[in-house]
Amino acid sequence: MANIILINPRFEASYWGLEHAMPLLGKKANLPVACLPLLAALTPQPHTITLIDENVTELDFDQIAKADIVGITGMSVQRFRMVEILKELKTRGVYTVVGGPWVTVREDYFADLADVIFIGEAEETWPKFLDQWGNGEQEYRYEQSQKTDMTKVPTPRYDLLDCKKYVFGSLQISRGCPFQCEFCDIIVTFGRRPRLKTSAQVIDELENMRTNSMEIAFIVDDNLIGNKQGIRPILEDVVRWQQKNGYPFIFFAEASIDLADDPELIEIMIAANIQAVFVGVETPNEESLRETKKFQNLRSGGTILEKVHRIQRAGIEVWTGMIVGFDNDDTAIFNAQLEFVRKAKVIHAMCGMLSAIPKTPLYKRLADEGRLDPSDVSPFGTNVIPKKMSREELRAGYRQVMHEINDPVQYFDRADSLYLDPDFQFDRAQQTYWKAHRVLGFAERAKTLVRCAVLYRRLMKTVKEPELRREYRYRLARVWKVRRQPSALFIYLLKCAMHYHYQKIADSLEREDMRMVNTF
Repeated sequence: MANIILINPRFEASYWGLEHAMPLLGKKANLPVACLPLLAALTPQPHTITLIDENVTELDFDQIAKADIVGITGMSVQRFRMVEILKELKTRGVYTVVGGPWVTVREDYFADLADVIFIGEAEETWPKFLDQWGNGEQEYRYEQSQKTDMTKVPTPRYDLLDCKKYVFGSLQISRGCPFQCEFCDIIVTFGRRPRLKTSAQVIDELENMRTNSMEIAFIVDDNLIGNKQGIRPILEDVVRWQQKNGYPFIFFAEASIDLADDPELIEIMIAANIQAVFVGVETPNEESLRETKKFQNLRSGGTILEKVHRIQRAGIEVWTGMIVGFDNDDTAIFNAQLEFVRKAKVIHAMCGMLSAIPKTPLYKRLADEGRLDPSDVSPFGTNVIPKKMSREELRAGYRQVMHEINDPVQYFDRADSLYLDPDFQFDRAQQTYWKAHRVLGFAERAKTLVRCAVLYRRLMKTVKEPELRREYRYRLARVWKVRRQPSALFIYLLKCAMHYHYQKIADSLEREDMRMVNTF
């Protein structure tokens, strides 16, 4: 029997990390990583397992060193902290194993700091390793020969995490994406054939998350609609579960832009209470989209802008991923990105510089062309050497975009253009349900108003800049005057908290007092 500890290292401050917003929201981190509770569910008896998320709990190395096996996972933005933890554990003679997205694409990165590494998915290799470890026959490298059968994945052990410390829960329904974007590592790790769980698995996870006090969930699938025919019946079952239980969950998801071409699927997503989708728009530069093989953004049926508006008109907010620094980008791209975001009424636009992740087609191509920066920590924030501008111009333009996108007036003007439009019904499913169940609807609205009061008090107390407080008060008053809807006021308070974080990130980049890394 092994005493196992699994660690998710803390993240560096980033766009999606929302670190600066956590005190306002009364939480420690935005969402739990899905892999830790899943690995716990895959761990057979009689092994004991402890999950530690450094984003919510300080590491006690004296206690950790008592474990028989310490596992560490992490993405590229966590790699520096992973090294620090592994070095500390090595000095203590701890047996360590490493898995996750970064070691999957950079197998040699941790050198002799790890005793075992896991490449890719681990539903089969993790139990295999534990069995071999018990017999003293473990190997150094584990990689599954086949992709995981998602219909056999167990319900994650969320009971081993303090879920009340997170803003969102995380739910995974599928893995894989059918597209071939040159820069993306998802198809490297999960493949191009989307694999889905069953409805029963998804409902079990929702019940589990609900038991652990979660009410908002991010569906972490890299493309929820990668298999449109497969996802429909699952979402329809989620709709029935939501209606049966009084709509206990608000969802956010990721989807490709071709969602706009399927109004029936949009309606199912709305009925399931998916209120926002993150879409990889990347760029308004069509030559750059062709270059990176993002052909799904070039299909007929209207422009990208028209498709974003189509999704919004249906009642789903659109968040976007934007990239600068493609080979076909010159310095005009920065203003083009800003103009697109403004016209698209996109409030949350995650902008990053093009980066080449090892094992991706982009990485190989740029390596062949001699256009990769070999340093692990580049002062330019990316390992890509651009073609039509200097590295200094790319860095400066990126900072400009980050600054202007998150300028408070521009940010809230975009929010107002969407949410003050009476035709934009962002929570139609909930509102319809509450009209039919008036007592529950009244109770939910009252609870939302209490949350608004708490969040407003934190906002006014924590935000020290008087000009920001004035802007927040002004925008909150406007939305309440126009909509008189507790859920709209709550969303705007969340927008204020998120803006405060974005502003801090943009200011730090401009002052150059944080590591120059992408906001991904």
